[in-house]
Amino acid sequence: MTNANSPQKHAAGIQEMVLTALFTALLLLMGFTPLGLIDLPFIKATTLHIPVIIGSILLGPFRGAFLGGVFGVLSVWKSTIAPSALSFAFSPFIPLPGESHGSAWALVIAIIPRVLVGVVPWFVVRLFELIPANRLAVKSAGSVAAAVIGSAVNTGLVMGLMGLTLGGSFAAVKGIGGDEVWAGILAIVFANGVPEAIAAAVIVPVIVLALTNVLPAAVDSAGSRKGSQ
Repeated sequence: MTNANSPQKHAAGIQEMVLTALFTALLLLMGFTPLGLIDLPFIKATTLHIPVIIGSILLGPFRGAFLGGVFGVLSVWKSTIAPSALSFAFSPFIPLPGESHGSAWALVIAIIPRVLVGVVPWFVVRLFELIPANRLAVKSAGSVAAAVIGSAVNTGLVMGLMGLTLGGSFAAVKGIGGDEVWAGILAIVFANGVPEAIAAAVIVPVIVLALTNVLPAAVDSAGSRKGSQ
């Protein structure tokens, strides 16, 4: 039994590695062009969360975390070479307002939430798969939920950590009082986070279902193996 399954497992493993490489290349392409991190007056909007969420669903939380880490590093890089008003919160090389140095918290804000974007969606989809219903319907609904929740993890944690660790600097850049920081944070969450979540909810299910049909061995292998670890 084991010998008979070895070629199939080997092929699935190769497909997983190929998909991981393709998603990494896509992230790099998007990160090095305006497609991935879109310059806005105060902060950069992003579409990089979309391939990370798709990778998480298809390849599991470990490879998803790797893709999320790539997303985070690209965010640090872009914020360093093409800073916006709030780039001090994403790159330790950008000085804080009124200071001559940056903050190490920028690495936490830029990377940790993005790693979690590569982890959480996989668990969301697996929870949906416990529902006794049509598999296609469950996969579609789970992918939509994973896309929305993954986007919320990205925006919510990034902006929440910014408010908690660099709230004073945020207020200085925005020209607001300290008691208005969270109102300003929420305004950005809704302005950027809602469109990002909608985009993910539309795109993620389409690509997940398409790749599941094209490469079922890799997807089923990733899901079953990661679930047993």
